[in-house]
Amino acid sequence: MSAPPPPVYADPERAERVAAVLKAVAHPLRLRLVALLCQGDETVGGLAGRLGADPVIVSQQLRVLREHGLVAAAREDGFARYRIAEENLRGLVHCMERCRR
Repeated sequence: MSAPPPPVYADPERAERVAAVLKAVAHPLRLRLVALLCQGDETVGGLAGRLGADPVIVSQQLRVLREHGLVAAAREDGFARYRIAEENLRGLVHCMERCRR
């Protein structure tokens, strides 16, 4: 069994990686997309419809999340279906949901 990673305060490189993840989700639409994808896989059109957002903008924001390795897409019936790729995001979203006062 491997040792747990050092705490963020003790590892500057780890702190940089965590900060990059937080920056990637620090946009209101990207945060909403991540929260929806935590509920299940979805297409760009499905996400846009649920959020009342332009599909082009949703696609652009998903690209940012994909570039950071936070979401992934797979083709299904000619459509890209997005899912959470970084499982730790679920815990982050859960924490934010509890702190949203």
